[in-house]
Amino acid sequence: MTATFASPSGAWTPLSKNFLPLKRLMVLSVYGIELLLVVPALLIFTNLWITAIVALLGLLWVAWRWWRMAAVVAARGYQQRDTDLYIRRGLWFRSVTVVPYGRMQMVEMQSGPIERRFGMATLQLITAATATNAVIEGLDLAVAEDLRDRLTELGESQAVGL
Repeated sequence: MTATFASPSGAWTPLSKNFLPLKRLMVLSVYGIELLLVVPALLIFTNLWITAIVALLGLLWVAWRWWRMAAVVAARGYQQRDTDLYIRRGLWFRSVTVVPYGRMQMVEMQSGPIERRFGMATLQLITAATATNAVIEGLDLAVAEDLRDRLTELGESQAVGL
């Protein structure tokens, strides 16, 4: 990680240990289902060699995405500081979002059925800026609840002109 995207102070807080299996399940469900739909269609409309090549390339793609997901998940994290929250994401296209506590208007906690099955939730920080992409995915449910409450308290105590 380059100095531009390094931790400002201390270490990044990693996400849930269940986040990697969830993301890998998503790889299998999205790309695996596409592969299961494309290969039979190719058998109908093309010859066996083209179908075999497409199937092999598809399997290689799914395997590569599966393997690469560990690095993608490891590249995500957050860090709480005295006056702001840092959120990082991205392996190739890196992004660091800094949200001052005093600018937060709302903290939303979401958990869909698959996330709940893995005991996780997502936090989204709402600020006055319309382009803010302050989302922390893959938090353990208890951690998400605690972080939501802590961020709400910090936002209220450090509110700037709101």
